[in-house]
Amino acid sequence: MKSFTDTDEILRFAINSEQESVDFYTRLSIQSSNQEMKQIFLQYAREEMGHKAKLVSIRETGLLSISEERIQDLKIADYLVDVFPSADMKYDEALILAIKKEKAAFKLYLDLAERATDINIKEIFMTLAKEESKHKLRFETEYDEFVLREN
Repeated sequence: MKSFTDTDEILRFAINSEQESVDFYTRLSIQSSNQEMKQIFLQYAREEMGHKAKLVSIRETGLLSISEERIQDLKIADYLVDVFPSADMKYDEALILAIKKEKAAFKLYLDLAERATDINIKEIFMTLAKEESKHKLRFETEYDEFVLREN
């Protein structure tokens, strides 16, 4: 696992991760043959752009607000099978993909926080993990409301 030496390096890593998410959802939008799915993936990409902008702002200003907020975990991700991107992906599959991606990002930042020895670096990773947890909760809630309740 990568080790970080300072806050700027962490923020660059997180900014790059968010850009990878923007690129991922943008690619899915381009590949999708369904217009509704194209729009959904573009919405996800825009949200990731917002997260990236927030991290860039933190990097430029040095201001990081640390929230004590606890994020609920619906644990839906624990029971979903893996889905792979395809041009004819359905909405429930897109949500599964997004949930799994956000869960992986959450676990990465949590693991990095546990390994960090500097308290400031640990707090940054915990803040990033919470942010990813919020994203996962949003997708899990959407999945619960529009997929599980319909079945």
